[in-house]
Order: sequence, then C-alpha cells, then structure tokens
Amino acid sequence: MRKTAADMFAPDDFNASMYQRTDELYQIENARTDQNGYFIRPAIVLENVVVLPHMVTPIFLSKGSNLDAIMAAQKENETIITLLPADLEEGEERQGLEAFDELGLEVAVGTILELPDKNYSALMQGRNRIHIVDILQEEPYYLVKARLINDSNYEMDNALKGLVKTTRSLFEQVVQYDRSIPDEAHFFSINITDPGWLADMIATAISPVNEQRKEIIQKVNVYDRLIYVNHLLADELDVLHIEDEIQTRVQSEVDRSQREFYLREQVKAIQMELGEGDIWDQEIQEYNRKIEEAKLPDYVREVVENELKKLSLSPAMSPETGILRNYLDWLLSLPWMNETEDNLNVRHATKILNKNHFGLEKQKERLLEYIAVKNLAGEDSRQPVLCFLGPPGTGKTSLGKSMAEALGRSFVRISLGGIRDEAEIRGHRRTYIGALPGRIIQTMKRSGSINPVFMLDEIDKMGDDYRGDPSAALFEVLDQEQNNSFSDHYMEIPYDLSKVMFITTANNTDNIPPALLDRMEIIEFPGYLEEEKIKISKEFLIPRQLLENGLKDQSIEFTDDALIHVIRDYTYEAGVRNLEREIAKILRKIAKNKSQGKMVPEQIEASEIEKYSGPQQFFAFEADVKDEIGVCTAVAWTENGGEIMPVEVLVIEGKGNLQITGKIGEVMQESAQAALSYVKSRAEYFDLDPEDFEKWDIHLHIPEGAIQKDGPSAGITICLALISALTKRKVRMDVGMTGELTLRGRVLQVGGLREKIYAAHRAGLKKMIIPKKNEKDLVEIPKKVRDEIKIIKVNTMDEVIRIALHP
Repeated sequence: MRKTAADMFAPDDFNASMYQRTDELYQIENARTDQNGYFIRPAIVLENVVVLPHMVTPIFLSKGSNLDAIMAAQKENETIITLLPADLEEGEERQGLEAFDELGLEVAVGTILELPDKNYSALMQGRNRIHIVDILQEEPYYLVKARLINDSNYEMDNALKGLVKTTRSLFEQVVQYDRSIPDEAHFFSINITDPGWLADMIATAISPVNEQRKEIIQKVNVYDRLIYVNHLLADELDVLHIEDEIQTRVQSEVDRSQREFYLREQVKAIQMELGEGDIWDQEIQEYNRKIEEAKLPDYVREVVENELKKLSLSPAMSPETGILRNYLDWLLSLPWMNETEDNLNVRHATKILNKNHFGLEKQKERLLEYIAVKNLAGEDSRQPVLCFLGPPGTGKTSLGKSMAEALGRSFVRISLGGIRDEAEIRGHRRTYIGALPGRIIQTMKRSGSINPVFMLDEIDKMGDDYRGDPSAALFEVLDQEQNNSFSDHYMEIPYDLSKVMFITTANNTDNIPPALLDRMEIIEFPGYLEEEKIKISKEFLIPRQLLENGLKDQSIEFTDDALIHVIRDYTYEAGVRNLEREIAKILRKIAKNKSQGKMVPEQIEASEIEKYSGPQQFFAFEADVKDEIGVCTAVAWTENGGEIMPVEVLVIEGKGNLQITGKIGEVMQESAQAALSYVKSRAEYFDLDPEDFEKWDIHLHIPEGAIQKDGPSAGITICLALISALTKRKVRMDVGMTGELTLRGRVLQVGGLREKIYAAHRAGLKKMIIPKKNEKDLVEIPKKVRDEIKIIKVNTMDEVIRIALHP
C-alpha cells in the first residue's frame, strides 16, 4: 500500500493521481454495528487537525501509534476513529477515556505516501459522528469501542426551513466576497437537502479554526449546528466586508496613480511631437533661467544650484520634489541684494513729516537726525533700532510709515501681539510637513528690498509658553552686531538684516525683557495735549472724515469750543483714535440728514454736540471754588493724559490707625505712611501734641475709588492734606501740586510734568507747585500756558506749606 511521493506526484500525472486517491476513499465502507449499535475500530489521536463529516483533507504522520493504527485498518479495508483531546486547564492531567472528548469522528484514510523527510502523508475523509464508549487498548495503537450517532432525527418544520434558507443566503454572500471559495461550492450547497450535511459542508468551506470545528462536531442537534454555522458566516461576512472596502480603496488609489502616469506619458508624447519638450525639463530650465537672472550672493547661488541638482535627479512624482520646489521658490524670491536708494534730503523729510503729523517735535527731530547722519556718514552709519513708546492712538505706526515715505524705502509691518511660538519668528525646520520661514523672512520677501523700514508692532504684547520664547528669538534680529547673518530654521542660510531700519512700538516697557529693551533706543510718545488735539482735528481728522463720509463738497467747520467739548466730555485717551470716531459719528448723522434733504450746517457749535453724540460720557474733576480743611488738589499723570485728583483726609477719634481707601497702589500707600511719619516728626512745629496721634484715627481717601492709582508723586499733596486736617487750617483750592516727599521733608522730581501742567491749566488752577528739579521740563510748556498759570518750584515741604496753606 505504501508508495513514495515521487511515484505519485510526477508532474505529468498529478491530476490523475489526485482523482485516483480521492476515489479510493469512497471504496472504504462505513463500519457495521452489532445489534446494540456498537463497533470496534483502531483510533488515531489528532492534535492539530480536526476533520468534519464529508470533509477531505491531507494529514501528515510520523512513525508511531497513529501510523500503525491506519496501516492496521487498511489491511482490513476499514475505517478508523479520530480521538479529539479534551480541553484541559493548565496543569490538569487526565488518563484513559477522560483524556478525550466524548464525541469523535469515523473517518476513511487513503493510500499512505512516504515523504522525502522520512515522514508520511495521506488523504482523510470524514464520515460520521460517533460516541466513544471505551478504550480497549492503548499499545501499540488505540483500539476503541464506539457507538454510531444518528443526527437525522429532526422534523423539517418552518423554523428549520427558514434557518436553512438564511444559511444558504449568508453562504452565497460569503462566496461572492471570498475569492478563495469557488463558485461551485455555492451551487453544491443548493443541491444538499439534508440540513446537517449542509451545515457541515458550509463549515468545511469557510475553514474555521480547530476550536470552532470541535464545537461543530459536538453539536449533534441539527438546529443548533445551523445556528452556530450562521454565527460563523455572519462574522466571516463582516471581516470580508472590511477587507473588500480596504481593497477597493487601495485599488482606486492604484488606478488613479496608473491613470495619472498614463496621462502624463501621453502629454509627454504629444509635447515631443509638437517640439515643446517635457514639462519636467521645462520646469528645470525655468529654474535655471531664474538663477541666472537673480541677484544672489555666491554662497546662496551655490546652495540654489545644489538644490536644483537634487530636484532634477528626483522623480517627478516623488514627495521630495514638492519640498525642493518650495525651498527653491523661497530662495529665489527673497531680496538678497535688491536695495532701494535712500532720499537723504533733510528738507524733503521735514516736509513729509510735517505734512502727515502735527506736534511730535522730539520724535520728528530724532528721525531727521538719523537722515542727516546717514547723509554725512554714508555706509559707516549704523542702522538704529528705535522703540516708539506711548499710549494707543498717538501716531507711532503712522510716523513709521511717514519715515519710510521720507526715505523712499518700502514700509512693511508685522504685529507681534499674541505671538507665543518661537517658530513664528525663526520658522520651522524643513522636515515638518507644511514648513515655512518665520515672519521676519516672509515680510522681507513682501518688502522686495533688503533695506525697508520694518515695523515690529506691539512688541510688548508677546508671550511665551512650552513652544519657546519669541522675544528671545528677536535678540538676533534687533542686535546690530548679529543681524547681518540672521538664521532662519527653514532657510538654513544666513540672511543680512543689517540694512533694515527696525522700528518697534509698545504701550509700556513692563513686559519687554531687559536684554531686548537694551537693544533699542526708546523714543517716548507722551500723548497729545488738548490744544494739539484741536489742531490735529482741524488739519487732519475732520478733512479725512469729510472725505470718507461723502461730505468733501461741504465746508463744515467745528468751533474750538465744540472740539473741546468732544475732547473733554466724550473721549478719555492720550491719542486721537476715539476723537476721530466721535467726529465721524457726528458727520455720519449730518450725512444721513443730507441724504434725506435736510439742511447741512456750515459750523458746529458746542451746544449742538449733544444732539449728534448723545449725553456726555466722561466727567472730569474740576477745582473746588471754596477753600476747605483736609482737601488738597493733586495733579496726576495717566496713560490718557493729565488729570487733577483731590486728596481728602478726615481725622476722627480712635486708636491711632491710618486707613487708606480709593484703590491705592503699594507705592502710594508708602507715600502716605511717609507723609504721616513726617508730620509726627514735626508735631511740635505744627503745635500738635504727639500723644494725640494715639487718640485719633486718620482716614485718607482719593475719589474715583474704582480706578487704580499708584506712584509717589502725590506725596506732598497727601502730606499737606494731613497737616490741614490735623491743624484745622484751610488749603488754597486754586493751587495744584505734584512731587515726591522724603521723610526729611525734601521734594523730589516726578514724571509726566508736561501733561500735569496742562491738566492744571485746563481745570482753572491759578498756581502749580512742582519740584525744583523738574525745572528742566518747563521748556516743553508753551509760553501761553506759563503766562496763565503761575508755576512755583520748591525744594522742601515747608515751602509748600507756606504757599498752599492758610495761616
């Protein structure tokens, strides 16, 4: 019976041999049972193979009990029994009959073939389910007593018919999706009338795992077996649906790529016929032309040529080509050597600056100095880094534009407000998808020249987080010793920023790092005075708003009183933005009336402002007419200009406490403590009993308690209010004052004097006390103001008392 594989599997008669080996399986008859339904057969143990009824599968054997059992059965031309090892827990051991499942299978085994590796192979066909009754022997092979199981005891009711129909439908769908199952399997299943055989056949076709095959063998009940096979089919169908979707998607991508390749080849062939050449070659030639025409430094040209060489060697469809194209486009579009010629005529610059801006004399003077030095020193002069510091709306950005116009340079601007990522300044590495240069390089490309006026707006509004500190990235940009070779992460080539005139703007310096602030020259924009705002309105704001609101043909004028009314009662700012909005609001109302055929006024008086702008919005403090005890008039500086600020002190019986209210900052609280200490130290001079300070509570209050107030400049005012309240001497209310007080009674200089004197003049004060050391600041005060308000300079608190306190 034993043959070699070479005899059976010769290439010429392989198919004939397979048919012959399958036919011989059917020549082996099923076991005949005794009157009790039992029969005895040799048995083999299958560890990794589970055969189902009607299933034909090859098995592989080695010398041992299984091979002996098969050979013993083949001598008698009989079937054998397969024993299925029972599922055991880890560490569990069983002997004899308990080591195997109760149910097994009667099978037929065909001719045994000897393989080249000294092992054996044979075909096995499943026949019937059997119940293992007893194991009669274990050596030299298993001999088993078994009972045939009849699984045809079922009633073909509607439920079973429906289940059979569902099973066939699911199997049909599985065959449609699973290319490994031939269509004949579905046709074969249609012709099977026995439900049990149908379940076994379908389970064989979908090739479940061994555990699932054992479960099918255990299900003797046909209904249960069909339900289990249905579950297997449904799971298989879900997997096949997913596989089909993936394959469809992949195939569509492949088809699209092939179609695109095919079309490109066609286009290439058409172009060759027309003598136009390849698009890819044309692109490379276009880059070569751009490189020849571009003004590039030698080190940049070398990099560009190397990158173009990489591009020409890369496949047209490679992802790397897109990155190389973008990089080459950036290198070739940047102004490496394009420089505009400066107009260094100081008279021309003066004319431009005066035409576009009123006031700002110090700021204009600094810009004219730059032009003059540039004219005289030429290339030896260094580009300044100016920082325009001041409140919003004071003309910082527009003065930068005027500077560019005066020099004949291009003007570019970026807003740094809210930037928290260092890559916004330095760019991203090219390894990242969608990488770009930083804002500095992007803006230089937009400028078109290597020497623009470059404004970095809102430099104090930058932040920092886990993505880096963008303000630190600006060190190299604004440092005149380093910015001739600025390094951008995307470009990876030094870029010369030394010819750029950088101008930064900020509202305050608190949030600017000291190292960055050190690289800039601060030019302060203190805010406009009331008189300046009136002139700016007449010369700039009103003509512009007449034009923008369609009233350029109308000769509408605002009286000075009307503008003062708008400035004082409808705006609260150091700049003129809100003033322009209020003027626009008035002119829009007039434009509406004109469109309705109503009269257009030629002159707008102060009494008409409320008709156009509504009720008054702001109420400023005005100097009290009547002299009072414990009330002094301080003059303060705010971001919106100067203001008068009453200081009130009340002395009541108590335990010597000092209470300060009015949302006072730490510095002003310390000024109040210092003033009280000064008064206590001179109690005898003021005819006060030192012990009385332990009997009084002193309450210091500064009105408008919702507004934060801080600074040392109210020191002499607080001190005078304390002395007035304690000595019951009235304070002259027509005297304003500002100055920091020391414990020894000295008066120190303060800031913002220009705005403070204007506020005192506007409030109707007759005298203004200032520190002696602030005398230098009086040059900024117009003669008209100095003539109308008496400015008194003091060194000590005693002088203040003599001037402002009644005897």
